[in-house]
Amino acid sequence: MRLNKYISHHTKYSRREADGLIVSGVVTLNKKPLTDYSYDVQKDDKIFIKGKRVKETVGFTVIVYNKPKGVLVTKKDDRGRTTIYHKLPGKFRHFVPVGRLDYASEGLLLLTDNIDLSTALMQSKLERTYNLKIDRRITTEMTDAIKEGLHLDDARAGAHNKSDIHGMSFAPFTHFEIRNEGKRFTKLRVSITEGKNRELRRFFAHFGANVLDLKRISFGEISLNNLPENKVRYLTRKEYEAIRQFLKTYRKTTYNNQKQPQKK
Repeated sequence: MRLNKYISHHTKYSRREADGLIVSGVVTLNKKPLTDYSYDVQKDDKIFIKGKRVKETVGFTVIVYNKPKGVLVTKKDDRGRTTIYHKLPGKFRHFVPVGRLDYASEGLLLLTDNIDLSTALMQSKLERTYNLKIDRRITTEMTDAIKEGLHLDDARAGAHNKSDIHGMSFAPFTHFEIRNEGKRFTKLRVSITEGKNRELRRFFAHFGANVLDLKRISFGEISLNNLPENKVRYLTRKEYEAIRQFLKTYRKTTYNNQKQPQKK
């Protein structure tokens, strides 16, 4: 991690303030001033600011990746197609994705070096927000299902042809807005609290609508913002704090559920 990012993640200083501290010579490594804010902090480095050791406050690392279309979220593909691990810098090859974005989808993908955190985020009810475009105008039936939820015994329309998931229940969307509408298309922004297999494609396919474009723009309090396609960024200090708060609540809820007596 770049030195200025490292300082901003683990101290009270902002990135800009970190740059100023580095330039002024009060940041040291092995008792020597470190004035290059692009220096890549290594695992065993001991960084000091004004003689005080910078202590890492995060037991995990999370990155945001802006996944392009036509890239698979998997380690290997038996057909030789491009995966995210062909695109990611080598130092992130051991990171695991938080859920999936299918081959034709794009946008925000979280990856972490902590498998337990990945599992917790996948199982969470944190909002996932998407911009999408379908090939027809929105209907009353669609909006009713968006507001009320939907259960389908046969949800294979919109699914991958090799999927073994047939039925699916869709919880009410937490947010829904029409961004643009033409005679043969509708652009939408929607938020859901689940991450089921091709959930949005299956939902709209039930009403005879194909999803032409699908881009995830946020997950919980983490947003894609202006991150360029196929680029990676670390979380901000505020985003890390949101993750830590989520984990605290998640672990407490999980612990309490495990203590509940089994019904006979």
